[in-house]
Amino acid sequence: MEIDLAGRRALVTGAGSGIGAAIARALAACGADVAVHYATSRDGAELVAKEIAGGGRRAVALPADLTDPDQAAATVAAAVRAFGGLDILVNNAGHLVGRSAIADMPDEQWAKVLDVNVTSAFFTTRAAIPYLRGSDAGRVVLMSSLAAENGGGAGSVAYATAKAALIGFGRGLAKELAADGVTVNALAPGFIGQTAFHDTFTPAAARAGIVAGIPLGREGTPEDVAGVVAFLASPQSSYITGQVLDVNGGLQFR
Repeated sequence: MEIDLAGRRALVTGAGSGIGAAIARALAACGADVAVHYATSRDGAELVAKEIAGGGRRAVALPADLTDPDQAAATVAAAVRAFGGLDILVNNAGHLVGRSAIADMPDEQWAKVLDVNVTSAFFTTRAAIPYLRGSDAGRVVLMSSLAAENGGGAGSVAYATAKAALIGFGRGLAKELAADGVTVNALAPGFIGQTAFHDTFTPAAARAGIVAGIPLGREGTPEDVAGVVAFLASPQSSYITGQVLDVNGGLQFR
């Protein structure tokens, strides 16, 4: 049974690199047209869009600061103009920002972590809801994290808080949109390699220790996450909503 997203129109936020780029490619490989949002990774986003177009699907790269409500709404509107509608929204944009103990954390850093991870998803989703309601298979996928369940590593309390908030947001939204046939689910990836996140924030020794504790014996890949997103965007997931799917190689069980 293959995942068929032919004719579906998707917006993936934070898709200029890493997990977001893999998601955009996976949705396109299944037949979707994809709007590739980016904040700073212009070259990466334009390359992903070019690859998708080269594969025969429509694609557009859209720059925006999604913590600004006007820019978030404009991004959704641009995706709708490009494709004539919107069926799939993947809220992948997010950032640890920096490691800091709560006792030492400046107010500005706390606010930025919440804004980048949670408020951006709120603004983007709010703008997308009218279009998702107009779809016959509306889908919202939120990118949480294993940190939401285990508190994250040292200095990541704000990030863990933000990712936990996304789970609550998704479950409430799932109830709110169920009558419209729109499903809302979240992913909680564990240690996913090949991303700027761990290259920037996880020392090599800590990385080796984490991987040693993963039952499947390896880091996850962006493609591991992207495959689950494609499933959640597909007809095969039409009776799944309000759920959190762990993608962590067995690092932690619910």
